[in-house]
Amino acid sequence: MKKTVISLAVATSLTLSFTSVQASTSANASHHQSSEQKVFKKINAEKIYQDIAYLSKKPRVAGTEAEREAATFVQKRLSKLGYESAVEPFTFTGYTPAASFSLSVNGTSYSPTTFTYSTNGNVTAEIVDGELGTKDNLANKDVTGKIVLVQRGTITFGEKVLNAAEKGAAAVIIFNNTDGELNGTLGGANDNYIPSFAVTKEEGEKILTSIQKGEKPSDTVKIEGAVVSERTSYNVTATKPSTFKKKGTNDIIVVGAHHDSVAGAPGANDDASGTAMVLELARVFKTLPTDTELRFVTFGAEEVGLLGSEHYVSELSEDEKNRIVGMFNLDMVGSRDAGDLVMNTADGTPNLVTELAQASSTRLNGSPTPFQAGGRSDHVPFAEAGIPAALFIHSPSEPWYHTPEDTLDKISKEKLQDVAEIVGTAIYDRSRPDQQGSSVKKKATFKAPHLYHEQDVK
Repeated sequence: MKKTVISLAVATSLTLSFTSVQASTSANASHHQSSEQKVFKKINAEKIYQDIAYLSKKPRVAGTEAEREAATFVQKRLSKLGYESAVEPFTFTGYTPAASFSLSVNGTSYSPTTFTYSTNGNVTAEIVDGELGTKDNLANKDVTGKIVLVQRGTITFGEKVLNAAEKGAAAVIIFNNTDGELNGTLGGANDNYIPSFAVTKEEGEKILTSIQKGEKPSDTVKIEGAVVSERTSYNVTATKPSTFKKKGTNDIIVVGAHHDSVAGAPGANDDASGTAMVLELARVFKTLPTDTELRFVTFGAEEVGLLGSEHYVSELSEDEKNRIVGMFNLDMVGSRDAGDLVMNTADGTPNLVTELAQASSTRLNGSPTPFQAGGRSDHVPFAEAGIPAALFIHSPSEPWYHTPEDTLDKISKEKLQDVAEIVGTAIYDRSRPDQQGSSVKKKATFKAPHLYHEQDVK
């Protein structure tokens, strides 16, 4: 009888304990849901859309008056929200595209594009196959005084051109490895560059077939009017200190996007969408209590080599670098014709940003946003400084990426709302001032599925 009493007591104790845990878990989940609603109920895709409409009226090429106007617009919007904001200039070596350029093979004219920082020149010479343009590809090839045809992939455009120049080539043609035009940058000014063009996959394969047949095709390339000069671009910054001066975490979260675009492109998606979303998240968080410092930053000169974000990171103190627990980079987050949302990390491994976002997307949409390895955007300088960072982008990119067709009518308000909710609630999950905190408040414990595949998205 005594044993029975003891068993009943233990059973009752276990039942009460289990019930208490259930109640506590339920209460925490309810509180968590209530906290998230404070964020996503405030998010307004229409406001994001209207800011995209203003920013995408014309191209915002780094170092131009149009970029300065865009930076001023962002700063004024942040100031109107009540932030102490600033436009921070920095200098860089800029590039004016060629006034005229042409390419013809065996008398047939092509319609190439030029790379940012490609140099002037007028060359007529034999075309030879340089494969992917790596040092190994070119090691045993005679390219002196010739034009080298290389395919996109494996290494950067700039490396391909420099490798060919080092071997004595007179010019370079790079052809795409996928359908559509190829637009890109050599990464920065360099006195060792030689004239370089980009052609489509179809055009490149046609020239390659001619080479492989032993026909020794001859090419005339001409680039005139390209100018390299010192210019000024701008970063725009605003900071929301911790609401609690004595009980704050002393941590920092950075939310960023680039406000510049490529020449000739209004850049509605790339990246007025990310810039406008930074402004909307700044509006949402302005009145929310947070125990973490939030920094809202838009970068200049991303399209010519991540120069704004590199400058921003270079100006951080070691203390600031150590205090930044995550950088959320918003780039191309609104195109109706792009693929699904993914996250890119510089090394393809998870970090606090991906874990927070996967947790929030699971709660909001029922499944975690996948991530993969990927660079070529403003998360990279942060990652190189040892700061957890991830790019939010839709993949694959839309067909009119980096073209005059990147216009407002291609923007999806539904996608804007979705990304803003995922990022906004992920940030609040880490910065909301409740004692319980989230599962990733102090330590990244969420096991993220690593969905990795190679993709060149920028």
